Amino acid sequence: MMKLYLLFGLTLVILISGAQMATFTIKNNCQFTVWPATLRGDNKPQLPKTGFQLDPEAEDSINVAGPWSGLVWARTQCSTSTGRFSCATAECGSDQVACNGKGGVPPATLAEFTIAENGGQDYYDISVKDGFNLPVSITPQGGAGPTCTSTSCAANVNSVCPPELAVRGSDGNIIACKSACTAFNRPEDCCSGEYNSAQTCKPTDYSNIFKNQCPQAYSYAYDDPSSTFSCTAGPNYLITFCP
Repeated sequence: MMKLYLLFGLTLVILISGAQMATFTIKNNCQFTVWPATLRGDNKPQLPKTGFQLDPEAEDSINVAGPWSGLVWARTQCSTSTGRFSCATAECGSDQVACNGKGGVPPATLAEFTIAENGGQDYYDISVKDGFNLPVSITPQGGAGPTCTSTSCAANVNSVCPPELAVRGSDGNIIACKSACTAFNRPEDCCSGEYNSAQTCKPTDYSNIFKNQCPQAYSYAYDDPSSTFSCTAGPNYLITFCP
């Protein structure tokens, strides 16, 4: 009975506030364990789950109340040593499985969301502009609109990563691929300084490596036309690693 009262109370709060609820279902199709993480992009409270373990073929879900803007990504090759949890890629530096409001260190493949309220328009994309560590896809479940469709970076960018961008694991294999901005910190690669506009910041040979592998993903800061997707009517979202 207590659970029913709590559920009724939560529903009433949502109705009064006008919040739109979306469910993120996060699935691991990789042949190895990953540790998904979430980060809210403003100073408001984080989601109940900011980091967790997900074994192969497993899935978990998180309820998200709009308005909400933030990121979902996954860490790899994680372990605990002398009480400190750490990962080989996309480490958030919390020393715990939960990231607790800390973002992942590039390179990391990012699923980016803006969840609306009151039946507004959601926006979502996949970004490799700060580098790549895992393939990922976003699939809306429900919703409406001409670009309310799946998007993905399904290719293994690590397989074509240039040596100067490569992050190697303890066995020498490439486990992530830096962006040119992360690797070299040049204004023309980072779309900063005099290159901080759509007119002056253009694709480079390096960003084209990512774009050729993942045509639907952001490969640099002003890669909007082919990379931004949106839905109305309040869909849920399936986020799949190694789709």
